[in-house]
Amino acid sequence: MLNKSLIIIFLVGEFLYCTAQESIPFRLTKHNNIIIKTLVNEKDSLDLMFQIAMKDASISPERKRKADHIIFKDEISDGNTVQIANKKYENIRFFDNELTGHEADGKIGTGIFHGKIFKIDYDDNKFVIYNHTPDLKNYQPLQLFVENDLFYIVADNVIDGKQHEAYFLLQSGYSGGLMYSNEFADGKELDKNLKITNEKTMKNSAGQSVITKQGILPFLKIGNIVLKDVAAGFFTGDLKMQHKNYFAADLLKRFNWIFDADRKTVYIKKSKHFDEPYFKIK
Repeated sequence: MLNKSLIIIFLVGEFLYCTAQESIPFRLTKHNNIIIKTLVNEKDSLDLMFQIAMKDASISPERKRKADHIIFKDEISDGNTVQIANKKYENIRFFDNELTGHEADGKIGTGIFHGKIFKIDYDDNKFVIYNHTPDLKNYQPLQLFVENDLFYIVADNVIDGKQHEAYFLLQSGYSGGLMYSNEFADGKELDKNLKITNEKTMKNSAGQSVITKQGILPFLKIGNIVLKDVAAGFFTGDLKMQHKNYFAADLLKRFNWIFDADRKTVYIKKSKHFDEPYFKIK
């Protein structure tokens, strides 16, 4: 009987050792942005948008809530504390006057997960932080590329019947699906080779125009997963400002993501949102 009790205690201990250390709930908006409720410097209650394409945090000039206890010098504030659920994070840097997504007072990035395995769980609307590698059954690994704290993956784009590999920046701040760089859009003649569903023209004071176009990519392959008729945006016109390809929020939510601690591999599995209609950029 004693031996059985010891075995049970050991197994329970092993289970707890390998399971999540903490869980952070979030809210997914209709614009596909992740909102986290935070308490900054024990005074300011702020709704911050999780931005996977940044390490630190920032405050928006269009925020609805006060951030009086974040003290800036030259638009930078160091040494802040951010409490999320029951966990307090120390020495968080905030930048001032950075625009953010709908319903948010600012942004917070991946620095809170530094050195940890973390999961973005779109099925249950939460982040999960692990002490050790969790169960990866039904997940597939993708190579993760990191440059200046930005995360990139590789995906294959089928355009005019041909397959083209491209690096995509994971970008949770843009509500749409794909956004192509000017170099990719021009080189692959997306204006001719994609079905265009919408376009908008804007001009600056010098009369230079930038045209935003929304099209449909027939197939996008990520690992062995294929998405069909993917919403894809790109720019044409005089101004060329899009330097990276974005794998954005409407696509991110279609998977659950587990990032390893050294950020060399990310594991993906289809989420409950995989087959939902694509978000329409107006």
